[in-house]
Amino acid sequence: MGFFDFLRGPDMDAGVEQCRQTPGALLLDVRTEGEYAEGHIPGAKNLPLQSLAGIASVAPAKDTPLFLYCRSGSRSGQATSQLQRMGYTRVTNIGGIMNYQGKVER
Repeated sequence: MGFFDFLRGPDMDAGVEQCRQTPGALLLDVRTEGEYAEGHIPGAKNLPLQSLAGIASVAPAKDTPLFLYCRSGSRSGQATSQLQRMGYTRVTNIGGIMNYQGKVER
């Protein structure tokens, strides 16, 4: 681990794998509908940052494991904080799709 490793942010691929290994987990893409349509991680549900109030339709239980991503990790960080304030207890920001090495669906 180098001195500046903290600047890289979360390991997106490891986060996706952790989500897939977690029973009942949801992978949420908090980018806009247009960004989601241009390419998203297979299995991800689109819930734009501006629409987080509708989270109960996707995850009614507050202890549902939620793994969030966006383009760079910034919006997913904001969404993580908002969801925690809403009472969700298992929320993880896994970063930005720009750092994802796996397959993308369109």
